[in-house]
Amino acid sequence: MKQDQPRPTPRAGIMDIEAYVPGKSTAPAGVTKVHKLSSNENPLGPSPKAIEAAREVAAKLDVYPDGSARRLREAIAEVHGLNPANIICSNGSDEILGLLAQTYLAPGDEAVFTEHAFMVYKIYIQAAGAKPVAVKETDERADIDAILAAVTPATRIVFLANPNNPTGTYVPFQEVRRLHAGLPKNVLLVLDAAYAEYVRRNDYEAGIELAGSSQNVVMTRTFSKLGLGGARIGWMYGPAHIVDAINRVRGPFNVNATAIEAGIAAIRDRAHIERSVEHNAKWLAWLNEELVKLGLRVTPSVGNFVLIHFPDDKKHSAAAADDYLSAQGYILRRVTGYGFPNALRMSVGTEEANRGVIDALKTFLKS
Repeated sequence: MKQDQPRPTPRAGIMDIEAYVPGKSTAPAGVTKVHKLSSNENPLGPSPKAIEAAREVAAKLDVYPDGSARRLREAIAEVHGLNPANIICSNGSDEILGLLAQTYLAPGDEAVFTEHAFMVYKIYIQAAGAKPVAVKETDERADIDAILAAVTPATRIVFLANPNNPTGTYVPFQEVRRLHAGLPKNVLLVLDAAYAEYVRRNDYEAGIELAGSSQNVVMTRTFSKLGLGGARIGWMYGPAHIVDAINRVRGPFNVNATAIEAGIAAIRDRAHIERSVEHNAKWLAWLNEELVKLGLRVTPSVGNFVLIHFPDDKKHSAAAADDYLSAQGYILRRVTGYGFPNALRMSVGTEEANRGVIDALKTFLKS
């Protein structure tokens, strides 16, 4: 043991991790009204039933929550037709992703993900001391053949965001099954279906059936995109042996009491979820059409956001557009860290916000 170090130091590799930077939420000084469109939040807000359930918990905040989140797991199972014993709830789906990396990766192992995938995959892989392997996409879409080609004897996890963030593209489920069939049985396939509720495609599945019938597949989900981003609720469905392993390393009270009650009410409020999905379907299509009319390229999205690509000239670049929109009170997401230095990701917002961004972009592009 070294005795001459002046202070504690992180283990090798930790300081090589690029910290995750969330979307900004503030506008420049003097902007009176702000539309935050940087974090893919639900523009309709939380279910009124979830708000009421959270209020009722306020008088009982001295009491620890149920460490297994049993009632929340039962509510999820009821809605999706699952066995609650195969569900783990978490402090956002991010926590589950980190626990999976912590549990199944060791130094010298490798984990695979696609080049434009959720940035936390790489962070958690590196935090576990393993090697991140980023695979090129084709037309901003996961390439199953490229993923399979990247698998080596050292591979332990494949992360697949489906749909992906920030592109909004998805992989048809027959392709997901082909990916699974091509993986060694000791490789864990993590299907991150954070945006599953919004997908309206006949060839899409979130992964429930595959996770329920395989020994090396899990599906992760979140409540964040349906109005409970601030409550931080995620969940995983998978085989019993993986659930058992994750339960051994997760925090004993990793889902707080307010989140549990709000989550139970939210997932049972199917009318609010349907309103959210209908709103998104309407305005996602509208935004795509209007942005294309402006001469901008949009990556086809099935999520609750659009990836907008800007011209190469400096005057009308993504950075210039971001500055202009922020000054008007419209906060979008720079995605340089995702490999798109000249694009902005825009969450589907309220009608006012959506129309306002399009009007602002019309002025910006004419300038």
